[in-house]
Amino acid sequence: MLIKHWLVLKTYSLIITILYSLALAAVCLIKVDKLVEEVHIQNADKIFHFSAYFVLAILWYATLFFQFKINKNKSIIYAICFSVVFGIIIEVLQGAITTSRQSDINDVFANTLGALLATLVIYIKNRILIKKI
Repeated sequence: MLIKHWLVLKTYSLIITILYSLALAAVCLIKVDKLVEEVHIQNADKIFHFSAYFVLAILWYATLFFQFKINKNKSIIYAICFSVVFGIIIEVLQGAITTSRQSDINDVFANTLGALLATLVIYIKNRILIKKI
């Protein structure tokens, strides 16, 4: 089953990544006060940021590697850089153009940690695959 999902990601990674990036930007820039109030998990916002940017980094890695044929190491570096910069831009936009949201440096840290963990997972996965070959 995992192989089937990986093939879908390999084939449609650019479309999936762009749609995910747009959806993430929209969710981060719209008013979500009621949703946040209904979630009673401590640090739910930071968990969301961490998870969302973990996925974002993996998607950008897949897109850069499979669609743009950039080597694995450069794809990892570009994916983390894009994810972190994207997260910073979203936080700046939250403070600058929205009235219901505000910038939070802790969100930037959560975004960055999610992207870093994703790149670490990708790097380890790539090293394991190389040793098996």
